[in-house]
Amino acid sequence: MKKSLIHRIFYFYYDGFRSMTVGKKLWVIILIKLFIIFIILKIFFFPDLLKKNFSSDKERGEYVLENLSK
Repeated sequence: MKKSLIHRIFYFYYDGFRSMTVGKKLWVIILIKLFIIFIILKIFFFPDLLKKNFSSDKERGEYVLENLSK
């Protein structure tokens, strides 16, 4: 019985990752770096200024619209 394309693609990657030795450590390093970049940096260096400076969605929308239309 012939397996579906999606099934074959899934098992291709599954077998590839399962047989990795050094690659697993590299993927862990990559995932940690992505976590730091997207989560930690966003929390500390990119605060939500619209939520902090305006109390309602209407005020936020008007401010954004006003600055985009300049």
